[in-house]
Formats: sequence, structure tokens, C-alpha cells
Amino acid sequence: MGSRQEKDALFEAIAVMGKAFASPRRLELVDLLAQAPRTVDELARTSGQSTANTSQHLQALHTAGIVTRAREGTSVRYALAGDEVLSLWLAVREVSVARLAEVERAAREYLGGDVDAIGRDELVARMRSGDIVLVDVRPSEEFEAGHIEGARSIPLEELQGRLAELPPDREVVAYCRGPLCAFAPEAVRRLRAAGRNARRLEEGWPEWRLTGRPAKRTRAA
Repeated sequence: MGSRQEKDALFEAIAVMGKAFASPRRLELVDLLAQAPRTVDELARTSGQSTANTSQHLQALHTAGIVTRAREGTSVRYALAGDEVLSLWLAVREVSVARLAEVERAAREYLGGDVDAIGRDELVARMRSGDIVLVDVRPSEEFEAGHIEGARSIPLEELQGRLAELPPDREVVAYCRGPLCAFAPEAVRRLRAAGRNARRLEEGWPEWRLTGRPAKRTRAA
């Protein structure tokens, strides 16, 4: 049987991953990488951080085995290091909302008022019957990296100008990055203000991808 010192070394090694998650900035980077691989510059721009700070956080995530990296010319592209990492992040996020009142309160304030939602199974059934339109309101580069099969890409900032593309006699279902993403709820509010029948999907692209349901992916994500 191993010694106390060896056991301490084991748990200290495991704690490296936990420590990597102990930063709100790094968690945001993980959440962005759950949508699509990105370069350092893309992550810095999207998260509103400096390139230097983003690089430091990505180094910590790489050391902990949470992300992979590959050089593309003069850039380095980062991605989550597998579905088990994605599952871990989604579990941390879900449990934090369920168990920490401050997280639930912050999420409510960030997302705004509740909007009607549709579950995964109902969505699949309605898509088969052809009586809804599924809209991915994430940025186009995230849609191109992977999306629910049958979805249309209409980024939130383009929604108002592209309403004519949506059949007025069909319900619109919007989805985005997940339950803590503000894009889909805001899309529903804008659609309803325009007189459209709309709901949001309860989950987002990462949750859908892990279920193995029909999806389109153009590159590793």
C-alpha cells in the first residue's frame, strides 16, 4: 500500500485540474471553446481580455489537460481536450446553478425575464412534423463549427433584418450556447415583439452534441 506522501502527491496532481477551473476568466474561455475551436486572438477579442492575459489563462488550461493546441501558420488554435472535458464543464455549470443561490441569482439577472422554452424531445418531434423553424442565433463561426441538423444560422445581431426569411405561419425555436447564454432568450423577445410565435430551446449546442442526436460539424470542435 502506498505511503501518505504518495497519496498526497496523487491528490495534488488531481487538484491541478480543479485549480485551472478556479478563475472566472478561464471558465469563460472554456465556455467559448465548448462552441468552437478558436485562436488566442479570437478568444481575446470575444472575451474582452488582452491577448497576453488570454495566453496565460490558456497555458493554465493546457497544463491541466483541459485544452489542446495546434499551430496554424503564425497562430495557435485551441480546442477542448475531448468530450469528457465538455461533460465536466457542463456538470460544473449545472451543479453551480442548482446548489449556489448566488449563481442562480446572477444567471437570472444576466438572462433577464423568463421566456417560454421547449425541451429536446418535443423539438425533435416538432422538427419531424415540419411545423417549426429552428434558428441558431450564435455567431456564424460557431454555427460553421457545428450545429443542430436542420437549423438555420441567423446571428442575433442579424435577426431584425432577416425576419422575412422566417415563415410567419410557423413557430420559431431559437437556441444558442446553452442555458446560461443570453442570445436565445433575447431572440425570443425580439421575435415576439415582431408578432412571431417563438420559444427557446432549453439547452444549447454543447448539450445537444453530447447526446449524439443529428448534428452537422464542419471541423473538430
